[in-house]
Amino acid sequence: MNHPVKMIPMPLESPRVPTRPHIWRRSLAEFLGTALLVTVIVGSGIAAQRLSPDDGGLQLLQNSLATTLGLAVLILLFAPVSGAHLNPVVSVADWLLGRRGGAGLALRDLAPYVLAQTLGALAGALLAGVMFDVPPALSAHERTGGGQLVGEVVATAGLVLLIFALARTGRGRMTPLAVGAYIGAAYWFTSSTSFANPAVTIGRMITDTFAGIAPNSVAPFVVAQCVGAGLGLALLLLLFPTPRAADHLGDPPHANPRKAL
Repeated sequence: MNHPVKMIPMPLESPRVPTRPHIWRRSLAEFLGTALLVTVIVGSGIAAQRLSPDDGGLQLLQNSLATTLGLAVLILLFAPVSGAHLNPVVSVADWLLGRRGGAGLALRDLAPYVLAQTLGALAGALLAGVMFDVPPALSAHERTGGGQLVGEVVATAGLVLLIFALARTGRGRMTPLAVGAYIGAAYWFTSSTSFANPAVTIGRMITDTFAGIAPNSVAPFVVAQCVGAGLGLALLLLLFPTPRAADHLGDPPHANPRKAL
């Protein structure tokens, strides 16, 4: 008597869960991205000084245009690896928001990101100086006064609000162009010319050129930027209390097809 062969169902292969690149690779991306950002800022500032030595407005136009385009390109380039934060306040904000939503940048990764960004900013200022034969030197360009500090608060608050509002509403693909455009505009509508980035502020301290900032102006700028980041986060939670999609800057980009940053 023939017995029917019992078929044993084969388990279906579970889909592979996307993982983030290793922290060393993400830190390298943050180092290179921030270094190139400062290279763009400082290098274009030196070029502007030489091309238009007697026209401060034209110098600012050249510097802001290069920064607008360069920043957008760098975000597109490094976002698939690290999220292209390129800014300590963005990394801290992503970690804080991730604590609320169970995603975002992990606490153990925060220090490597900030360290890589700061070292990258210093390296970028040195690289720009090498290209233009300008030796490194502490800047004598003092940026003081309440108006400039308010400008940094406004610039940083707007930047943080913009980045995370786009992420929370599922429009992350627009981030590179939107952030580049915002920083380019903020060069002109803020009295501080929109540093909005503690790492970049520290990097620009070691170049005594158009884009430099005196060492005694760095700490007040960084404090203003931190205040601005807090204000930006508060406005984000008031305006966009619930994320529409899991678009956190620390997530692997391929885990969410709508994510660009």
